[in-house]
Amino acid sequence: MKKAYIETYGCQMNVNDTEVIFAILEKAGYVRTEVMQEANLIMANTCSIRDNAEQRIWGRLEVFAQERKARPDTLVGIVGCMAERLKDKLLDTGKVDLVVGPDAYRSLPRLIAAITPDNPQIDVLLSRDETYADITPVRTDKNGISAFISIMRGCNNVCSYCVVPYTRGAERSRDAHSIVREACDVYQRGYKEVTLLGQNVDSYLWKSADECVNFAGLLARVAAIAPDLRVRFATSHPKDISDEVIETMAAYPNICKHIHLPVQSGSSRMLEKMRRKYDREWYLERVAKIRSIIPDCGLTTDVIAGFCSETEEDHKDTLSLMEEVGFDWAFMFAYSERPGTLAQRNYPDDVSPAEKNRRLNEIIALQNRKSLERYRAQIGKKLEVLVEGPSKRDPEQLCGRASNNMMCVFPALDRKPGTYATVEVVDSTSATLICK
Repeated sequence: MKKAYIETYGCQMNVNDTEVIFAILEKAGYVRTEVMQEANLIMANTCSIRDNAEQRIWGRLEVFAQERKARPDTLVGIVGCMAERLKDKLLDTGKVDLVVGPDAYRSLPRLIAAITPDNPQIDVLLSRDETYADITPVRTDKNGISAFISIMRGCNNVCSYCVVPYTRGAERSRDAHSIVREACDVYQRGYKEVTLLGQNVDSYLWKSADECVNFAGLLARVAAIAPDLRVRFATSHPKDISDEVIETMAAYPNICKHIHLPVQSGSSRMLEKMRRKYDREWYLERVAKIRSIIPDCGLTTDVIAGFCSETEEDHKDTLSLMEEVGFDWAFMFAYSERPGTLAQRNYPDDVSPAEKNRRLNEIIALQNRKSLERYRAQIGKKLEVLVEGPSKRDPEQLCGRASNNMMCVFPALDRKPGTYATVEVVDSTSATLICK
């Protein structure tokens, strides 16, 4: 039996894609290994959303090439978004045998069989209907507690800074019945949490001859599988998250009370230039609605510093929105121009690197302060936690997330991973709740 080793970069959707790839590779006679040195096939599942993500892959490719040189029969592949974006440039390095885009994973067995020293293989065709709905992923998580389930692929939003529509294609939603079947399967195998994944889960819409299922309806179907199966989702889009979705979250105790709602900027002028299709007031109204229906809902976000033509006033608008909302946590980045995007074609990247970094540091400092406020506000509360395993810093402690997505650390006693524990928060840092 041959062995395949895959390194996964980027978001949770790439983790799920890697699990799909392992399932497909089984048909080609490969089993999964976590040891690169024993693998017959070495691959990187890649992300192109930021330049530093791609630069990291180029560095790993050199490591893979050394392994290939030491063991000439070893094959090296690049799959995912970077494969889709760079195509022939990867093959031209002479260090890659296989380049496969996100919609072409089913072709892997055929492509691998066709590889010769002088004949590398490539398939980066995008699809309008591929969802891999019939493939049961090979779960790569180590704790057997949380599973990712892809509910849709692609994106139709075409935000001006984003490369995703060009690397993952148009949006298409997966058969609702296949999603529920997969969730039932992981629950029957002992998993206690599923995360429904999509570039914009709120626009999920699956239709058949006699059914029409939107995201709220899908959430309800998955939550109804079992009361002790937690349901999470990512990522929401502010323009699409509906009252129905928020009300469905409130109606089911096992739908986790956490929403990742990327804002990107607090300036309406910047949001328009980013093609986000909402303004500052719309975003704040959605936050107000969430907190009116689910007062204890966790809120996290994404923020970009230094987008094209951003002024100091625009930057202050972002800071003031972050102050007003009080996010639990945020992904924060300086703007990184991505080739082929609307912004790269139409807008000068005219904020200096030094200014981007200054603004980013101000954003990070503010968020660190707000995170500490949000976490300390939990002191004295009792929370239900899904135990994930030992704390990384202290094996005598266990860790797990509350419904609001905050990480809790607490004494192990006789608790076991995969069970629920009620804890009381006694202290906190800006990223962890200390509990008893």
